Amino acid sequence: MNSLFDRSALWTRALLSAAALASSTTALAQDFIAGEPIGSVNEAGVRKLMSSNVKVYGSFHFSESCTFDPARNLILAMNNGNRGDGTENDGFVSLINPDGSVHTPKWIGVSRAGLELHHPLGSAVSNGALYTVDVGFVRVFDLATGQPLRNIEIPGSTILNGIAVTEDGTIYTSNTRAPERIYKISTSGEVSTFVDGAPLAAPNGVAIDGAGNIVVVNVGNNAVLTFNNEGELINTEYAVEGGNDGVVVLEDGTKYVSSVRYGSVSRIRPGEEAEIIAEGIPSAASMCYDSIQHQLVIPLNANFALAFIKL
Repeated sequence: MNSLFDRSALWTRALLSAAALASSTTALAQDFIAGEPIGSVNEAGVRKLMSSNVKVYGSFHFSESCTFDPARNLILAMNNGNRGDGTENDGFVSLINPDGSVHTPKWIGVSRAGLELHHPLGSAVSNGALYTVDVGFVRVFDLATGQPLRNIEIPGSTILNGIAVTEDGTIYTSNTRAPERIYKISTSGEVSTFVDGAPLAAPNGVAIDGAGNIVVVNVGNNAVLTFNNEGELINTEYAVEGGNDGVVVLEDGTKYVSSVRYGSVSRIRPGEEAEIIAEGIPSAASMCYDSIQHQLVIPLNANFALAFIKL
């Protein structure tokens, strides 16, 4: 079975099996329910998945970041809830096909049972888990089922923004407003300050390079900063424009940087000057790399859309 329709059917059955298993576990006070791929109930009362010859686009609400799940070949888009006092708890996660069409409009967030997700910003996938930052917390979800796993509070944070996770589960997240810093969260959940102050200048996007170094881009300037595991600055590169939000590092060391202020994407090849490969992208936020289709996917914030750049 190779069609999208067949894969969606398998995924739906997996979700239903997971839900049935959760229902049989009496230790859970509430059952967590993840949303299903697009479908509807026909006249006979049977739910049918959407036909493979139909495409639906959209399903975003101020999406600030995305990440890619190569195992399912799906893009996970983080969506903010209705902004207010931060207590609405109506953020959600959409599953998007690589062509930009909608797989599941509201995967995490279709039910609020056991879920707290307000305004998710940066996101990352590592070791079978989805990580996102959300009003003072790092929140972790099971990548297969959407089940909430952990909520890690980051004391002293003001606006957590970007996030990256190493292979061993160590988390690095940026705090864009004062105090401008990068936090480190160990695998045991211990929170510490990894980098504090300059050369950070409203730090935003965070990524891990092939050597395990931490790469950070600033909104406040065009610097692309690489720190080793001890928090020492070991390299500074520069995007063509400042106001940067997203950063992607490929296996060969090539970096892509998106400017949320100026709408460009810079490419920095190792040892070379940066060049613009795309421009005129409104609110080009925290992008992700689709390693199967070899493309960048860029959320456009208040434009409620995703942009795709084939590499």
